[in-house]
Amino acid sequence: MGRVGSCFDNAAAEAFFSSLEWEVLSRNEFRNTTEAATVVSDWCWNFYNTDRRHSAASMMSPINYENAALTPRAAA
Repeated sequence: MGRVGSCFDNAAAEAFFSSLEWEVLSRNEFRNTTEAATVVSDWCWNFYNTDRRHSAASMMSPINYENAALTPRAAA
């Protein structure tokens, strides 16, 4: 186990795969790997990255969090 902020801390990846398994894989039956890949890609790009709020991103979606970080702020 590493220090806080260590590259060995995989909590974010574990949270992602837990959500994927709970929200997509357990609720669908796939006929083949192409169908599974399509559903997973659709979930990632059209829900997980755009709508779902993340506690690690100030309860914002990843897209909104990145846009907020890129927005220039006025000097105080």
